[in-house]
Amino acid sequence: MATTVDQSPAARSTSGSPSPPHRQRRSIGKFVVILLFLCAVGAGAFYALPFALKATSSRDDIGVLTFPVQTQRLRVTVTADGTIESASNVDIKCLVPGGSTVLSIVPDGTEVDAGDEIIRLDSSQIEDELSTQKINYERALATKIQSEEDYAASTIAVQEYEQGTFVQELQQAEAQIKIALENLRSAENVLKYSERMVRKGFVTPLQRDADAFAVERAKLDLEVAETAKKVLVEFTKPKMMKELIAKREAAAAKLRSDEAALELEQAKLERLEKQLANCVITAPQRGMVVYANERGRRGSSGVEIEEGAVVREQQTIVRLPDLTRMQVKVTVHESKVDQLKVGMPARIVIQDRELSGNVVSVANQPEPNSFFSANVKEYATTVAIDGETKSLRPGMSAEVEILLADLPDRVVIPISSVVERRGKFYCWVEAGDEHEKRPLKLGATDDTYIEVVDGVKVGDLVLRNPRAVLAEARMEVTDGDSEDDEDSFGPAGDREKPSPGGPPAGGPGAGPRTTGPGEGGPDAQRRFDPMQFDADGDGKLSLDEAPERMKARFADMDADGDGFATRAEVNAFSQKMRAQRESEGGGPPAAGGGRPE
Repeated sequence: MATTVDQSPAARSTSGSPSPPHRQRRSIGKFVVILLFLCAVGAGAFYALPFALKATSSRDDIGVLTFPVQTQRLRVTVTADGTIESASNVDIKCLVPGGSTVLSIVPDGTEVDAGDEIIRLDSSQIEDELSTQKINYERALATKIQSEEDYAASTIAVQEYEQGTFVQELQQAEAQIKIALENLRSAENVLKYSERMVRKGFVTPLQRDADAFAVERAKLDLEVAETAKKVLVEFTKPKMMKELIAKREAAAAKLRSDEAALELEQAKLERLEKQLANCVITAPQRGMVVYANERGRRGSSGVEIEEGAVVREQQTIVRLPDLTRMQVKVTVHESKVDQLKVGMPARIVIQDRELSGNVVSVANQPEPNSFFSANVKEYATTVAIDGETKSLRPGMSAEVEILLADLPDRVVIPISSVVERRGKFYCWVEAGDEHEKRPLKLGATDDTYIEVVDGVKVGDLVLRNPRAVLAEARMEVTDGDSEDDEDSFGPAGDREKPSPGGPPAGGPGAGPRTTGPGEGGPDAQRRFDPMQFDADGDGKLSLDEAPERMKARFADMDADGDGFATRAEVNAFSQKMRAQRESEGGGPPAAGGGRPE
């Protein structure tokens, strides 16, 4: 160690002159004091370091990590990424039957006022149809007018005959009868006169016979006149009335038909006019235009709103969101959706801005899978944003953390300390130089720590990485583990034993499967647990911690894409792989579970 001696200006002016002896002794004294101080600090650190490591977590030559059981506040949350949207949207849809083509549209995100034109659709075909329909309408109107006139004329014809023509013909018939009666009386008088004159010799018999014939003729004329009246009243009038009334009714029916046809043509005309008006879409209220673009499903291309795009009838083209009521739509993995409840509080982070909210809905059906998401199921969850939201815009990305439970003063241990065996959970507690296996009764977890209801007490040192340092923790079930066997399959005495040299009792498939190479033995009793590679004991497996054979499928295991695989994600991935092997005809995996490929 070098010591720098400060020199006065006078000393520095005489270069090369030796320092006085008392200044050299002072420098050596300072050097000795500093050296003794450093030695004391090093010795203290050397003796204090083991005790400090013992108080927290420790690592010995074989890589043992321990954790002192403690009480702490346990906040159970679920975090997901989502997109901001409005809780109240006015959807602007295409109302043109059969769809149309977008000719012009205002840019996405434009602020518009009520009545502003925002979309213009292709109307050329509608305009052609409208011109043709106007011609059809005028023809139908002309036909209807002609039918009205025909009906009016037929109505008058009925009245004309009943009150005019028939009365006139009846009067003529009665007049003929009167004339015939008068002619008959005259002829009878002449005949009487002729008969008296014949007796007196003044009239010849021939004249008398002629007068008698005149009487007979008069009688015939009277009968003809009476018959004509009877035919007119009893036959001609009813026949003519029926004919005229039938014509009137036919004219009325034709008029109704033409009126209906006119109404139909008019409705078509009005519909085409409305369709033409629907080709120009205006904003119903003030707001910001947001294109209603849709994602494609299973890798297909989605709906893209732009000029020239073809839109179908009733398809939403744009939305006018209410910017004062905003919400976030997130998708939650199926392993956590059962824990969500409406009303749960949430913390929302949007571009370094933190807001509060609450869950307002949880879907009961999963979102459609994309081509790349395989069989991962995610459920749409909507979180309403509290407070001022005018500065937010639809489509912004947001990170949502939903509080599932807030548990104060809970006894907790790291998740990596827990080993599961057939539905039971265990940990290993340091007891001198040994490690004691203890059954656990567990509670809630935040994916890093898990609540222990029973099994350990505060101050116990539990292993953080038992699978990495204890062979017992890596073994799934041993043949001598009768307690687990009874819990899973019932008492040993109640199970049927296979016949010697034959198939299991109960016929083929009734008993346990006979194990062969690669299926039974110690290898089959060992479950491959990726969480044993959790070197830092945080309850999550990173890509760096994963073994080489797992890195190729790590992205599939990391369902939420946060760069870490939790135990829930590992279990879900293992179940998916087992189901895939079974569907491919491979049957269930060997005892102890499978290994991710």
